[in-house]
This record gives sequence, structure tokens and C-alpha cells, in this order.
Amino acid sequence: MDATPKDSWTNTTHDWAAAVDVEHLAGIRAGAAGLAPGGVAHLVLEVLAYPGDEAAARGAGRCVVTLHADGAVSVRDDGRGTDTRVDEHGEAVKKPVMATKDLRFFDDPGAELLPDGHPRRGMSVVAALSTRLLHTNRRLNGAWTQRYQHGLPVTGLDPIEPDGTTGTCVTFHPDAALVPPGLPDAERLARWAAHWPALEVRVEHGPAASRGSGRSAEAAL
Repeated sequence: MDATPKDSWTNTTHDWAAAVDVEHLAGIRAGAAGLAPGGVAHLVLEVLAYPGDEAAARGAGRCVVTLHADGAVSVRDDGRGTDTRVDEHGEAVKKPVMATKDLRFFDDPGAELLPDGHPRRGMSVVAALSTRLLHTNRRLNGAWTQRYQHGLPVTGLDPIEPDGTTGTCVTFHPDAALVPPGLPDAERLARWAAHWPALEVRVEHGPAASRGSGRSAEAAL
């Protein structure tokens, strides 16, 4: 990756200058009922919307949603991976999708509706309402993983061994104190996935999500 000054990067979906927006994340937790109506099912749709966007742009895409026995959910796609760049200091910087607002949707009263009929607000809603979240990101120019608690990063952007694939895997553990507990209905999720016709979605049940490297959550596409 070629290094470029961070202040020259154009903001499209998120603000590159703000790695973490603590106030934004706290506001999501305070307004959890309104931002995650329907509970965990809505959070899954918030995640699916991103590979849905990319599949529409590319003409096709695939995604696996795994409903884990411990109440966690993994969403893995075969897209390009989350935009990650090298700044002028030689540091890898991932677009702050988990810890800052999606500039397109969060404050927009006319935001697009997800297939459950509720507005799309962005990935930060999922991260802020999860006790733990693991984001594994594979791109042609590298692969990384990062962990979050309630949207706040608790590790750096840690490089991992490339495996010849691209895409993302997000495994999140919804906070039962903020979101009604219980896994969403797999058949309903599969029907809702038709909202993104270019995205092939498979919904499956799996074992408890690993606290280790996250590889067990990366179901084969």
C-alpha cells in the first residue's frame, strides 16, 4: 500500500479523521431501544446492508450468517474487505466503521429502510450494543483483526496471515442489558435477505463463538 497523508483522504461513508467517537457510541447505548428495534435481528440486518451494498456494486456477492449457540452472531462476506490504508507515518488505518457514525444514514431522517421496516443507521449501532465484537478484515494488500467492547477498540489493528481470500467477518455478542436476548429466526432472516438480490445469503446455526483468533467463526463460503 502506498502511504498518503491522512488529511488528503476523502470522507465518503465515515470520517477518516475520527478513529473513535466516544460521544456517538454512548448516545447509541442510551437510545438502544429506538436504534435496535426488534433486537438482534435488526443488528444482523445492519451488518448485512454493507455486503449488500458491495454486492449491488459488483453485480454479485456471497455471505454466511452464523447464529451461534451462545447468542453471538457472525456475518462473513466475500467482498473486497473494509478499506484499509497506510498513512504518512507508515501506519495501517482502517476506515472507522465500528467506532464512528455512518455519515450517510445515522442523522438522516430519510435514511433507507431495512427489510424489517426500520431505518438503517450503520455498523456503529451493532458495535456499540455488543459486549464484544471481532472484526476480521481481508484485502488483497493485507489482512487484519481488531476487537471492540461496546464499540470501543480494545486492541490495535493486528495483522494476521493472509489466506488467499478477501472479505470481512464480523462476530458480535449483543449486550442483553441493551438488546432483548435471543437469536433471530433463521427462516425470517433468509426471507429478509432477498432485499439485496445481488447478495447470496446462507443462514446457519453454529457452536459457541470462539474467544480465540476468530477463525472458527469464519464459516466457509
